[in-house]
Amino acid sequence: MKDLKYLTAYIVPILCVIGIYYRGSALYITPLMVFTIVPLIELIMPSLTSNLDAESKESKLKNKLFDILLWLNVPIIFSVLIYGLYMYSISNFETYEVMGLIFTLGIVAGSNGINVAHELGHRQESWERFLGKILLLPSLYMHFYIEHNYGHHVNAATPEDPASARYNESLYAFWWRSVINQYKNSWSIQNRLLKANDQSFYSVKNDMLWYTVIQLNYLIIIGISFSWMTSIIALCIAVVGFSLLEIINYLEHYGLRRVQKKSGRYEVVREIHSWNSNHALGRILLYELTRHSDHHYRANKKYQLLDYHENSPQLPYGYPTMMVIATIPPLWFSIVNKHVPQEMIELSENKNRHL
Repeated sequence: MKDLKYLTAYIVPILCVIGIYYRGSALYITPLMVFTIVPLIELIMPSLTSNLDAESKESKLKNKLFDILLWLNVPIIFSVLIYGLYMYSISNFETYEVMGLIFTLGIVAGSNGINVAHELGHRQESWERFLGKILLLPSLYMHFYIEHNYGHHVNAATPEDPASARYNESLYAFWWRSVINQYKNSWSIQNRLLKANDQSFYSVKNDMLWYTVIQLNYLIIIGISFSWMTSIIALCIAVVGFSLLEIINYLEHYGLRRVQKKSGRYEVVREIHSWNSNHALGRILLYELTRHSDHHYRANKKYQLLDYHENSPQLPYGYPTMMVIATIPPLWFSIVNKHVPQEMIELSENKNRHL
């Protein structure tokens, strides 16, 4: 029965549907829950640091329930999205309702979309990776699959990684740098992969080209099916969705740096190069994404098996709470900077002087 706790992650799309159905101020139930009620609950809930024993891990690895809970997000997300866009297209929404709809659906696209896509994108089965790419579509962030797997996991916690926030870098400065450079990196990685396999830019193996075509057609289909204004709403939903991802990216490696050797290469990624959080509610809602230290240490581990490492840097609050704090840079710096290991601060400052 304890394994059913991950059903809690479906609260977000459920609240989204309720908000769309009742409209008005109800469209703000989802943002209120995620960024106010959940952070408040996390303040009183325990931080669970225990790890599973070998027998429990083997049992959970064989239990398909954990995989099914992820797969179900595909029909859930697209059903909720279509319902929301349809209701918008046939109704006269007030401006505040439109904003509520955008943020509500954007949260679903980010939490149950990109977050689950991240987990599935690391799977060995190609059809599961395909599901992950589909879940990136509502946020128009399909390039994330390439950049994350071939870029971020290689360069995390180094100046070469746009998705690793620098010490004393605000969320807003990071957002621009990360969004732009991750997209550019995705094309660079794709071109490198094509050349390595003697493929041309127009090859069917050019995934970035496919992503561009698919995402443009996604917006066109919405425009034809509903209205062109609805396509603009879908575009705004995507911005909210990938912005939530970038806020989480900001949390995950802020101020952390790997040592660069004389050869120019960096030390291997270890559990000390990602921020960890054991706050129970955030762990459940985000499918253990908050145990990010172990994910980077062993990227092939499924979410239900991730461990806590005592030497990992620990965020003072859970991910939902820290996401809210990150939007207020002075507050973020005052709370988090004192938790950044001194040796990593020195690495960052030395790199900045060289730059």
